[in-house]
Amino acid sequence: MSQISKNDISQLDEASQVELLKFVESENAKAKLQSSIHMFTDMCFKKCVPTITMGSVSPAESTCLANCVDRFLDTNIFVVNKYVAFFFIQSRV
Repeated sequence: MSQISKNDISQLDEASQVELLKFVESENAKAKLQSSIHMFTDMCFKKCVPTITMGSVSPAESTCLANCVDRFLDTNIFVVNKYVAFFFIQSRV
């Protein structure tokens, strides 16, 4: 993969620079989300499936995983909503 220098970016017109910045921010957000999903999957699996004894998870382990996922999603949605509300209020000040 080739590197893009600041000089390369400075040669772009303003609209292209803005588009590139939005693209990079979007890709960074995707990478952070992917990292969070990996971390949470690992955490929930370790919590809910302490030992692997069969080729599949038990009904209790399956329920635990579903509840863990639900709590993770509920918490993230709550945090994102608070974050958005904070920035909305800040942008109006």
